[in-house]
Parts: sequence; structure tokens; C-alpha cells
Amino acid sequence: MEAASSSSSQRSTYSYEEYKETADWLLAHTEQRPKVAIICGSGLGGLGELLGDRNVFQYKDIPHFPTSTVPGHAGQLVFGKLLGRECVCMQGRFHFYEGYNMHTVTYPVRVFYLLGVETLIVTNAAGGLNGCYEVGDIMLIKDHINMPGFAGQTPLCGHNDDRFGVRFPCMSDAYDRELGALVKQTAKEQGCDSFLQEGVYCMLAGPAYETVAECRVLQMLGADAVGMSTVPEVMVARHCGLRVLGLSLITNKVVTEYDSTERANHEEVLKTTERRTQDLQRLISHLITNI
Repeated sequence: MEAASSSSSQRSTYSYEEYKETADWLLAHTEQRPKVAIICGSGLGGLGELLGDRNVFQYKDIPHFPTSTVPGHAGQLVFGKLLGRECVCMQGRFHFYEGYNMHTVTYPVRVFYLLGVETLIVTNAAGGLNGCYEVGDIMLIKDHINMPGFAGQTPLCGHNDDRFGVRFPCMSDAYDRELGALVKQTAKEQGCDSFLQEGVYCMLAGPAYETVAECRVLQMLGADAVGMSTVPEVMVARHCGLRVLGLSLITNKVVTEYDSTERANHEEVLKTTERRTQDLQRLISHLITNI
């Protein structure tokens, strides 16, 4: 079976049979049957290294799977056990700015659903819009603003397959409140509550970082953090009926003043994730044992 070629980034949609073919291939190549899936953001793929009894698959070897092109994204799917709990972990996600359309960006989520996954944990690196946030804070996502969706770029456009979900899914409860409460409890137990925040994540298409004017607009809209991912995966996960937990690592403060000498860059993002990654891994690891 050949993996998907680069032309897959131009696919406008996928069939149920293609998703199932990918899921069946993975089920045939591992004995793991995870109920929890984790999507790792920039620099956060180290979580996958903590798994025991690992089965590792390169994206390029998985039928119909896209490939990741961003530094800090390893590009492999890891099955294994995290503190005894079976999980599947994406070390590297796909982004709209890589040239993939929304259906390709979210391809793995429907595969997870067909694998039997019930809970999706999404992590990302984000810029802090909220003036109370510090670099290195972890933000529990309570809601999101889908800016590309305002322009019609959503993974749920096109034909709806009822085997995945309804035509008009609800998004007012996109982020599971019980899981959110569990995060707060776990953070307190693990000594992470001093840098745990809760707020609204806004997705922009990228890949350019935001202008000063754009950051000011996002603050007016009520966004606490901004990034270039996560929302499409969350929408498809909720369409499939999965429970969702979202965590943003605040890797930089956005620039909101024209006389500022600060400039956002990807190297800063990766450095911050390296500094805080162990805390985030500890938080997620202990959280999973209670899901």
C-alpha cells in the first residue's frame, strides 16, 4: 500500500472508505486500541517519547496520510501507553498554511474516530493576547474564534457523511467542561496551577505572525491567545462526537504597540516550549490516568 503523495494537499474531500482504509491499516499493524488521542503542537512532540510499548509509524508510510513540513513537528504517529493508559499521539500536525486544505488538515481526526478513540487532546504553541498572561503559561482553552471560518474555510464544508456526524453540529460546547475541571484539579495536584490560565483561543490562517492592528482587533473580540492551528481538528472531533480538551502553551507575547522592539519568531516559540514542556507533559500524563 502506498502512502498519500504530495498531491493529497489539493484534495477537496475524502471518502469514508479512504478514512476506513487508513484506520484498518493501522489496526492491522498495532495491537494497541487507544481511547485517547493527542495532537502535539510546535515543539511539544516530546510527549510521544514518554509512551511505553511504542509502535511508531512515519506519516509517509501510512495510507492517505499527509506529511508535516514544519520545524518542531517530527511527522510520526505513536501508539503506546502513558502511565498504563493506551494512547495514540501525533508528533506533528498539519496546517492550512502548509498548502493543505481543511479536509487534509483534519484527516487524522476521523481516522482516530474509526480507531475507537473517544477523547481528543489538542495542544498548541500560541501568542499571548491577554495582558495578564506570562510567557510559559499554559492556557486551558474554554472556547475558540475561527477566523478562517468567517471566510468560508472550514473542514465541515461540502458533502456531509452521516456516518461521521450531523450536518449542523453544535459548537457552543466544543471544549468539554468536565475535562476542563479535571485539568484544574490535576494542575493543583501537580503544582502547575500557578501558571495555568483559562481563555479563548483564536485561529488565524498564518503563516505570517499578526500585525499590531490585527492583535488589537483580536483583543477587542475577546481572544486571549492566538495561533495557526487546533480549531479545524476540534470542529471535526466534535462533529464525530469526540470529547475535546485543548491546551495552549503561551510561547510569546504579541506585539500591540508600534514603538515596541519585540518581534515574534519561530525560534522563540521552540525555546519556550523546551523550557515548559516537562510541566505540560506531566500535566497531560496524570490527566490521562483520570479520564
